[in-house]
Amino acid sequence: MKRILVTGANKGIGLASVQAMLEQHREAAVILCARDPARGRAAVQSLLAINADFDSRLQSLQLDVTDPVSVTAASEQVAAGGPLYGLVNNAGVGLGSDDLAGVLAVNTYGVKRVCDAFLTLLEPGGRLVNVSSASGPKFVEQCSAERRAFFMDGTLEWSVIEDLMEAAIEAGNDAARLQELGLGNGGAYGLSKACVSLYTLVLAREHPELVINACTPGYIETDLTRPQAKLRGATPADLGMKPPREGTRAILHLLFGQPHGSGHYYGSDGLRSPLDRYRAPGSPEYTGEN
Repeated sequence: MKRILVTGANKGIGLASVQAMLEQHREAAVILCARDPARGRAAVQSLLAINADFDSRLQSLQLDVTDPVSVTAASEQVAAGGPLYGLVNNAGVGLGSDDLAGVLAVNTYGVKRVCDAFLTLLEPGGRLVNVSSASGPKFVEQCSAERRAFFMDGTLEWSVIEDLMEAAIEAGNDAARLQELGLGNGGAYGLSKACVSLYTLVLAREHPELVINACTPGYIETDLTRPQAKLRGATPADLGMKPPREGTRAILHLLFGQPHGSGHYYGSDGLRSPLDRYRAPGSPEYTGEN
């Protein structure tokens, strides 16, 4: 069996991904992680209602990516069951939020915390998928030329990424300071996802024994995106949002398919995409270095 752990998996894209793994890959045994254990158990029951045969290949686990104690406890419990084949960092918040520190705490520091705790549990050749967003390349595109190069530099260390995030938090809404940092007009969610994609390059360099990539699930209707429709007085479908199951394609490709090695970012159509500009699904695949 291929044991796969998915964070933020009790709803939305995470839950849809767990369902797709179980339905399409009979060798997949999935650990569905949720911050709230009751919601995690409810999510498992919702999947068992679809197919009771999932029972032997599905379990829930409490994991709050912002809480070091929770992450450590979860990693110890998972380690007792043997090695992992896959790890999907899906937990995310903050689209449209101005709370940079809060968004980074989940979207970027949370990814780092989970990787620190679980990467050693991945078997050789195991897969790490960091769920990023097209908001990342869109953010990078409006940065200075120097900063755009920064966000594509896989030779950097985590500490350098962290220094930038802390500088951005300190800058707050100071437009002049954000310009000095080369971050354009800022944007909490876009910055957090640009940092996740960059961190993915760093991890790929540091762990050549693993297959490590990032992707965007696409513009999917979830609790994260639904408020956008409400603010515009439109339905999610009016804005082009797709159902959660449509956001699983790239994730499953990176877990079970044949991606182009490690250290890349993929579009929602499962094709390689650039880190410094948006590539629309269906467009020619990106073939650059990063």
